[in-house]
Amino acid sequence: MTDDRRDGPAADAFRRARSQWLEGRIRELSAVLETTAPGLYRLLPADLGDPRTAAAVTLARIAADEARAQPVAESVGWLERLIPGGYRHDLAADVREVRSLIADSGEAALWAWNVEGWEELLLWWWRRHQPRTGDPERDFAEWRARWSAEVPWNGDIDRPERAPRRHGRALVTPAEFLAREPEPLRLLARAVMSAPSAVAAVEDAVLLREEHLQGAGHLRWLAEQQAVVEQAEAWRRAQQKTGSEATRAFLAELSEAVKRYMSLVLQPVTDALSACERALLHDSRPGPRRTAADYLETFLDWYEQPDVDAWDDDLGHDLAREARQRHERHETTWQGMLGTIPVWYHIVRSPQERAAALAYSGRPSASVVRVRTGDTEASTGFDLWDAEMWDEETGGQDEEAADWYPEPGVVVRCAPYDASGLCALLAVAQLGHARLEFLVPRADGGIGRLRTVRARVRRDDADAWRRWVLTSLARLAPDPEDLADLIAGPGEGGAGEGREREQDATGWGAAGPGATGRGGDDPGATGRGAAGPGAPGSGGSGSDGPGPDGPGPGGPDSDGSGPGAAGASRRAMSPELLTKVKALLRKAEDPGATQEESRAFLDKAMELMAKYGIERAMLDEVGESARPTDRMIDVHPPYAKEVRRLLSRIAQEMRCQSVLVDTRDNRRRLHLFGYESDIQASELLFASLRLQMLAGADDAGRRHRPAGEDARAYKRSWMLGFIREVTARIGAAQRAASEAADQGAADGGTHPSGRSVELVLAHRSAEVEAQLHQRYPKLGQARPTKFKGSGYWQGIADGRLADIGGPTFAEGEADPELTH
Repeated sequence: MTDDRRDGPAADAFRRARSQWLEGRIRELSAVLETTAPGLYRLLPADLGDPRTAAAVTLARIAADEARAQPVAESVGWLERLIPGGYRHDLAADVREVRSLIADSGEAALWAWNVEGWEELLLWWWRRHQPRTGDPERDFAEWRARWSAEVPWNGDIDRPERAPRRHGRALVTPAEFLAREPEPLRLLARAVMSAPSAVAAVEDAVLLREEHLQGAGHLRWLAEQQAVVEQAEAWRRAQQKTGSEATRAFLAELSEAVKRYMSLVLQPVTDALSACERALLHDSRPGPRRTAADYLETFLDWYEQPDVDAWDDDLGHDLAREARQRHERHETTWQGMLGTIPVWYHIVRSPQERAAALAYSGRPSASVVRVRTGDTEASTGFDLWDAEMWDEETGGQDEEAADWYPEPGVVVRCAPYDASGLCALLAVAQLGHARLEFLVPRADGGIGRLRTVRARVRRDDADAWRRWVLTSLARLAPDPEDLADLIAGPGEGGAGEGREREQDATGWGAAGPGATGRGGDDPGATGRGAAGPGAPGSGGSGSDGPGPDGPGPGGPDSDGSGPGAAGASRRAMSPELLTKVKALLRKAEDPGATQEESRAFLDKAMELMAKYGIERAMLDEVGESARPTDRMIDVHPPYAKEVRRLLSRIAQEMRCQSVLVDTRDNRRRLHLFGYESDIQASELLFASLRLQMLAGADDAGRRHRPAGEDARAYKRSWMLGFIREVTARIGAAQRAASEAADQGAADGGTHPSGRSVELVLAHRSAEVEAQLHQRYPKLGQARPTKFKGSGYWQGIADGRLADIGGPTFAEGEADPELTH
């Protein structure tokens, strides 16, 4: 064995990549604190060293306190010790503000199940850059006192690239390691690892993993070497099945050499990394934990965060209102999320419950958290929060039972079709505990907090729940991107409908790729919300609705089932015009057409449809008045949420209205309301632009996506930009056609109806709105659309290439800033 005690090029590159990654992550986390709590950011003392590192550590420590279910006062206490004169400032307000925005930041490092690892890593990095006195014991004691936390001690974490030295090795690639083997083995290893198929397979494996490594170049290098080893082993296993005995013996030598590389080089480096880095590397592999992270990211993006005062000693306004409402309905237990922490709330109603809650330690046991799936229970035993025990308080029990104080726990009634409940249970499994809030009715009729407890769960329970939840979610939403729609359906629609106001998020404030946008109303915001099963009209016209490429019941080829369906075919496009428009759109979609040709074809198709729609409206004004109709349209994956948004926005620009109807079988149906000609034009444009959007997102992902950025996040943000641009141009083309019609009437006389085109179209829009409200009388506003990824502006630029005529969106008006 060769004794190599020197750092080679690979070790130097590994060290530089690690340092650059940490400095970049610190900048991003520091920007989050500076945005959410600028006052606290300015208060951090200068003697902490680099202000960005100090800010990142402060942010991670606050987030870790929340993950540990610590009260706000705990965070305020160590901040007052960290900041000279900190007691003179309102640090509690800063802590509450930071906690309330952790989930909205889109920063996975701050989520409850990750943040303690990041807290440790950042404290270690801060310690590495502090001056030393020569007395390590004294130095570490001062650092611990300064941060009121354990600061990681010196060890392998400082130089993981040197860990192979314990075995007389250096950090090298598998090819370099095996270059020291005897010639036959060395030549075989080189041939196997340099084969084009092996190289391509390694590249694909690394690309799949690097999206989840948060830009860590040193972890990407480790993932690449792991992929090389796996490919070599896969080739060896395949050859060993058919080779002779001598061949199998030789291949066994190759396998042993590869295993030596893993045990002497790669594994020591991995073991020397921080817990945070090991988790990133491990969870980047395709598997249950990575899939769980994908579902939870979508869940947190959807979940509406509580107000700032929810982190105070008293209940927040939202929680207090919900607690009063549930108490009036005699509901005692419900589930929610506080930031990224799963929480179960329980209203204590008896002396026995109160005593048990105050005595509860939070230790893991079988009776603390019990899962009911509707069929069986995961465990047995008495449970304080079982309604059967306490609905009658102590009625029907003997005196001995009434004096016994049971251990408190929570029954999780988790149905396999309840996506929100499944995600909450998945969060418990990832975190390893849930936060229990014991609430009590007050004399004034309000609800107060009795106690907050962190209820830990056993490891075997967490693993079992994770497997069950992921299996259930995979059946409901195979693509995590579709999870938000699934949650919104049963969650909102079961009791009524919700009006959806989709907004383009433009700049939450966190710097760097992956920052979540949060913005105000999009000038082109559109749509209506989710109407669940049993909502008015959900089984109405076109209940077996069409796909995106063809009409269904209630359409021009049916006998009519919606209002105004009679005579709809008379008001649809003529066969000649329809054929001409479809031909133009096919030419625009042709991959062989140049950009200029495609643009010209789309221009002409849009011009014909806009002109026809206005002419039809003016003829109806003086002839037999048409009535609005409606149609159900099914929207299918991939990217069903963005496809649905595209159709909704097109429909709005074409003077139609839409309601999203979600059902329990995970169908996404859009209920369109409008005049027949406008609905037909919307469907034609949607069929063409949908294809362009999906193909364009794939192309932009290949050509423009920054290295290390999640592909789905980039494509989704690109689609939102594309949708904004192309639908804005549809609206501009409609306005241009309206103005041209009015100008033509002014040049040649008045319109036959005596009214302008603008007034006629406004009247038709009002009739469509009235029909929608008649069918869905209780529509409310839904949550804004948020996105991660840096593809938004590229989507807008590419949307201009798919121009459909007319002036640009909001000409003369500057685009809102989007922080990348």
